[in-house]
Amino acid sequence: MSDLTPTSSSPGLHVSKPSPSEPATASAVCHCGASATAKGDAQVGALVAGWNTNHGSAHSRGGAA
Repeated sequence: MSDLTPTSSSPGLHVSKPSPSEPATASAVCHCGASATAKGDAQVGALVAGWNTNHGSAHSRGGAA
């Protein structure tokens, strides 16, 4: 399997939760230059919510940069 970690040349959001007993982890890199990482289910949920509101496809809908 290829590395799914987002980079500046391949922006995106990657979330992983290997098993129900392990915490989720996430990393995000936006084409606008913003980046973030999170560990733990609540923090990953917050990162995903922020990504959906402010980055990714939100840019094309007029979301924040």
